[in-house]
Amino acid sequence: MEALKISSIPSLQIPSKFDKVQSKKLTSFCFNSIPSSSFSLVQRNISTFKIFTTISSSVSTEPANPPELEVENRTQHEKFDWYAQWYPLMPVCDLDKRVPHAKKVLGIDVVVWWDRNESAWKVFDDSCPHRLAPLSEGRIDQWGRLQCVYHGWCFNGSGDCKFIPQAPADGPPIHTSKKACVAAYPSTVQNGIVWFWPNSDPQYKDVLAEKKPPYIPELDDPSYSGLMGNREIPYGYEVLIENLMDPAHVPYAHYGIMRTNQPKGRYIFKADREGGRPLELSVQKLDINGFIAKQEWGRSKFLPPCVFYASPLDPVDQGNGAASSAGTKKVVSSAQRRALLIFICIPVSPGNSRLIWTFPRNFGVWIDKIVPRWMFHVGQNLILDSDLYLLHVEERKIMDAGPSQWQKACFVPTKSDALVVGFRKWLIKYAGGQVDWRGKFSGALPPTPPREQLLDRYWSHVVSCSSCSAAHKGLRVLEVVLQVVSFSLVGIVAATKQAALSVAARTTLVAMAILSFAASKWLAHFIYKQFHFHDYNHALC
Repeated sequence: MEALKISSIPSLQIPSKFDKVQSKKLTSFCFNSIPSSSFSLVQRNISTFKIFTTISSSVSTEPANPPELEVENRTQHEKFDWYAQWYPLMPVCDLDKRVPHAKKVLGIDVVVWWDRNESAWKVFDDSCPHRLAPLSEGRIDQWGRLQCVYHGWCFNGSGDCKFIPQAPADGPPIHTSKKACVAAYPSTVQNGIVWFWPNSDPQYKDVLAEKKPPYIPELDDPSYSGLMGNREIPYGYEVLIENLMDPAHVPYAHYGIMRTNQPKGRYIFKADREGGRPLELSVQKLDINGFIAKQEWGRSKFLPPCVFYASPLDPVDQGNGAASSAGTKKVVSSAQRRALLIFICIPVSPGNSRLIWTFPRNFGVWIDKIVPRWMFHVGQNLILDSDLYLLHVEERKIMDAGPSQWQKACFVPTKSDALVVGFRKWLIKYAGGQVDWRGKFSGALPPTPPREQLLDRYWSHVVSCSSCSAAHKGLRVLEVVLQVVSFSLVGIVAATKQAALSVAARTTLVAMAILSFAASKWLAHFIYKQFHFHDYNHALC
């Protein structure tokens, strides 16, 4: 394929301003040729979010103009309020309307459920006011109410208690007491994702009219692909965002998994096997609303607290800085090929975060209609796994040094670290240096579990992904079917008299039994490796 061409097309419609630039050819995007198979094209697509940034920086002991982390006195600046923001919970495509779902954000346990009476997703405090049992373990009853399965209390979409089975029908209406109500958070669906406002105070009931989540028009554009994925990550929000902002680690931490561009121009001779080279990255504007960064292939933008996106285009100014309404769109020519990398990083608790990713593009959309979504997730999970342990340990070392001492503990001398330094500068300057947990946690990270549990895919992704969950169940059924076929064929051969079957027929049945059994064993290994645990040994790659 031809390289993508940059054009002035609107991207995320959120605060900040980009300069308009003329179209130029993007040379670092890797969809350069048609692969030999559809699956190889899938493999390229699943690694899109790092294909844009595939060449690392060389080590330099005397850097030229390294990124700086000089932070002014925080008292002179407006403070970022972690609890006055919209937070994404989950993609709608991965939420089952039949059951309530437990999620945690900012240390707040919430339950997400579908209120069929109002045709809307609701977000409640995950605690029944009766005896504090988790409502996420409950059910949606025949009247569409959220029912706590501990004692049967039922709640409507506003959080009001509508039924207490233990209360006498002819007694006082105790279910109308405010103490019987459950805290309901403002919520909305935008771009196929459920968002919520982490404050249940009634004064924020209509907060959506004043402030909206960042709107991404490409996700609602039918000419773009819009596959999403989500995963629970066993390291914190800060480290997750830093890693996604760091292109220099890709050819090293993900070696053998992702196809990388070969160095060109003055870096045509590779310094090592992976082909790392210096990168020209810079943060152009940084304020309380995040920052804009320039990269060799385009621009990227951080919208605190959750959204980081990158585009091979220079997005145009989006007006007065307010989040645009869901109906506002600009026309994009179908001849202009576009692709975005969108990462939504959610603070869950110390040492834990959640990632929602999507890579909308307006070319090769047919691939997503042919290839099942779970096949994309297999490759994307492998990418996440390949540096997961590194980042889990790194976070503990940063915590040992103290988050406020990051700039002293870490040596970041090259321009390839500019975005990471920019994020840390924003965090220290405006957001208190770390996520505000409001005293919910002691500050200590959870203990490191065994490696197989740390890299577990089933509980961190499969159970929360409708596509992977269905594929896992289907493949397990196929595994059992193959075993049944194998043993049945062996039974037929054993039970049939020798004269009733020719030697050729008997040999054929035995061979089929062996093949079925071998196939079931291979499938069992495939299921375990792709849906449960897939280790990555960097030393042997």
